[in-house]
Amino acid sequence: MTSIFTWDVYLVTDRAFSRGRTTLEIVRAALEGGVSAVQLREKNLDTRDFYEEGMKIRDLLRERRVPLIINDRIDVAIALDADGVHLGQTDMPVDVARNILGPGRIIGLSVELPEHIDDNALSHADYLAISPVFFTSTKPEASRQWGLEGLKRARALTDVPLVAIGSVKRENAGDIIQAGADCVAVVTAIVSEDDPVSATAALIAEVRKAKQARNSKSK
Repeated sequence: MTSIFTWDVYLVTDRAFSRGRTTLEIVRAALEGGVSAVQLREKNLDTRDFYEEGMKIRDLLRERRVPLIINDRIDVAIALDADGVHLGQTDMPVDVARNILGPGRIIGLSVELPEHIDDNALSHADYLAISPVFFTSTKPEASRQWGLEGLKRARALTDVPLVAIGSVKRENAGDIIQAGADCVAVVTAIVSEDDPVSATAALIAEVRKAKQARNSKSK
C-alpha cells in the first residue's frame, strides 16, 4: 500500500451531495480520475446496509489497490477487512481503537483544535485531518476553522501526515499544500461535480504542482 505521504486527493463520500448518483458511481468516477484513497461515510445507514454497500466499494477499490477507510465504525471496518478507519473527537479514543485494530490498519483522526494534536494522537494515528481548514456545508456544526495560518501552525507541531478537509476545491488546493498539508480530502469538490472524473484529475494536478513547488523551495 502506498504511503500516506504520497496521497494527493482523498475522497470522502456523502450521498446527500451526490445529486442522485450512487456512491458506487461516484467512487468509480473518482478512481478513473486517479483518487488516492476513499473514505466511506454513511451516517444514516443501518449496519447491514452499510456493510453491504461497503462490500461493493471494497471490491472496486481492491482492484485498483486504493485504500478504503471507514468513517467512525470500527466494527464495519473489521467486518469488511477495510484498510482503516477515520475517527472524530467524539468517537472511540484513538489509543483504544489502535488496541482493537492492531498495527496493520490505518487510523485517521480529525483534529479541530491545536490541543487535539497531543501525545495520544501522535502515538496512535497514522494521519491527522485538519478539520475544517475552511468552513464547509458538510460540517455545519463547526464553530471555527483552521485557515492557512492554523494549518501552518499544525504542520510545525508534527511530522505525522496532515490531511486538510473543509471547503477544499481546485482553486485553493495548491495554497493548502503550500501551507503544509500532505493531502487534501474533499466531498463536494468531487461528489457534487457534473464530471467527477475530470474534477478529481484537476484537483490532483493542482496538488502535485504545489508539491513540486514546495519541494523545490526546500532544496
